[in-house]
Parts: sequence; C-alpha cells; structure tokens
Amino acid sequence: MLEKQYFIPEPEEFIAEQPMTAALKEIKRARDEEIRDVISGRSEKMLVVVGPCSAHEPAPTLEYISRLGKLNEKVKEKLVIVPRIYTNKPRTKGVGYKGMFVQPDPEGTPDIARGIRSIRSLHLAAMNESGLTSADEMLYPENTAYVEDLLSYHAVGARSVEDQLHRQVASGIDAPVGLKNPMSGNILALVNSIFAAQSPQVFKYRNYQVSSDGNPYAHAILRGGVDGAGADIPNFHYETVMQLAELYTGSTLQNPAIVIDCNHSNSGKQFRQQIRIAEEVMQNRHFDADFKKIVKGFMIESFLEEGNQKHDDVFGKSITDPCLGWADTERLLCKLAEQV
Repeated sequence: MLEKQYFIPEPEEFIAEQPMTAALKEIKRARDEEIRDVISGRSEKMLVVVGPCSAHEPAPTLEYISRLGKLNEKVKEKLVIVPRIYTNKPRTKGVGYKGMFVQPDPEGTPDIARGIRSIRSLHLAAMNESGLTSADEMLYPENTAYVEDLLSYHAVGARSVEDQLHRQVASGIDAPVGLKNPMSGNILALVNSIFAAQSPQVFKYRNYQVSSDGNPYAHAILRGGVDGAGADIPNFHYETVMQLAELYTGSTLQNPAIVIDCNHSNSGKQFRQQIRIAEEVMQNRHFDADFKKIVKGFMIESFLEEGNQKHDDVFGKSITDPCLGWADTERLLCKLAEQV
C-alpha cells in the first residue's frame, strides 16, 4: 500500500523559484548546439562527459567544476567538456544512497521537494562558476521536467534503457541523449532503444497525453556488460565498436555516434584503467577512419581525490564508485586534446 506523504509542486513552480538568467540561457543554447555538432559529425571535436560518479555534496562538486572550467580554456579547440553532475543514483538492490533527489531534511527524513531545489541550485551554480552546462542521468523520467531547462546532455542508464517511458521521454528532449547498452551487454537492444528515442511518440507523461517529434541526437554509450555469473564484459574494443557501427549502417538511425564509457564494466570499476581504455580508443581512431567517424567521445568518472570512501570524510572523494583524481584527469584530457 502506498501512503501519500505530501504534494510536490509542478516543475513550473520550481523553475520560477530558481530561474535561469538571460546570460545562462544563451550559454545553454550555444552549448547544446556545440554538442549536437559533435554528435552529428558537423564538428570534429570530441565530447568528454567527465565528473564524479555522484555529486553528493555541492561544495566539492563546485570546486571540481571550477577546475574543469579553467581546464576547458586550454582544450576547447579540440574537446567539448560536459561536467558530469549526477544527482540521481540507481541502486541494483533498491536501497542505499539514491542521490540529491531524495535529499533529507534536517531531521533526516527524505524530502524530494528539498532535493529538487538542491539540484537546481547546484546546476545553476555550476554554470555560473564555469560557464559550462552539465550532464545528469535520467533515472526518473517524470522528474526530467524539473531540470531539463538546465542540462545540455542527458544519459539513460543500463538499468533503464529498455524501459518504455525512458525511451519515450528521451524522444521529446531537445538536447542530446546518450543511451547505455543494457546490463546484459545486448547491442541489438541498445539499437532498438536508440530507434525508439529517435522516433515520434505519443504517451502519458505526468498528468497529460503528450507527443514528441523524436530526438535525432539520441546515440549509443558503450559501458560494458555483465554475464550471468556477474563477470564484467568490456565492449570498448575495436571489434564490438565496429559491430555496432555495422548495425547503425544497416538501420535508418540518424547521426550515428558512439560514446565510450571508460569506467563501469569496461574497466571493472578499476578506476585507473580509464586512462588505458581512453588511450586504446584513441589509437583505434587513428588506425581506422570508420572507427574515428563513429566514436565521438568519452565518459570518465573523476573527482578531486582518487578512489572512493564509505563515509563522507574526505573532501572531493566519491562515496559511490571510485574515480580518477584531478591530477590524472587533467593529464588525460590534455593528452586527448593533443590526439584529436
């Protein structure tokens, strides 16, 4: 039995309470177009979605984004950097830290309205701090309306990518949406999800019947898979990428594009392996023009301090999956820029 606790206002109320300035709206418009240009191939820059596994506290996240904004000035001719500000976390077992959307009040009781305000405040502060618009995961499709005006990139996770509502909402988002392969690693299921996101849809969203035109910038993210025994199966290698490229070629999908997730099942969550994975992918881009044409970027998990921690004792260290530290991140992004 579900027990109603309290009413959460409509998105328009939160947006009116924490609006974007005209200057921030222009930054977002330009950033959205820049990312679309990478996904479509109109730009030869590479997309890099980079940041902590979870943005669990505003202060270290903003410190990280501030550094990222300064680094962006060095590499912006070659890379389009999108801060990864993930404020929702999927839980395989359904319990544990779920992100800022379930922000507790001072007494420790979950307060989703408070969480929404915290998320909008963080994304707005990040834009003001760095001049960069960010990425977040679409974990709860009906919550997308609370932050859609702020984000330049949406990611649909491996646990959600085969869900109909996630696909349908992705079809109505104006900004690029990256869809990860499912946990099984099934590439055909990923292609079907992209097709659904790129197609016009009619569906129920919140309290309305809505329609969408389809999102031509919906694209693939390869994050590796997990077999029946729980072992990781990487899929960033040349052979798998080209297999997906062939499926793109044999379909009616628009703007073929693949982003390589350097962590998760591709690295086995061995966070330093992200450097090796990115380097291998760049070598394959130089080796094969078709590989280069379709691999448009990376996802990298990174924070101020490397690794992770169980308790929030170290400023800027992940409380979920382990991340690269800042020094390694800066070196990697500068090296990627040199190789584009």
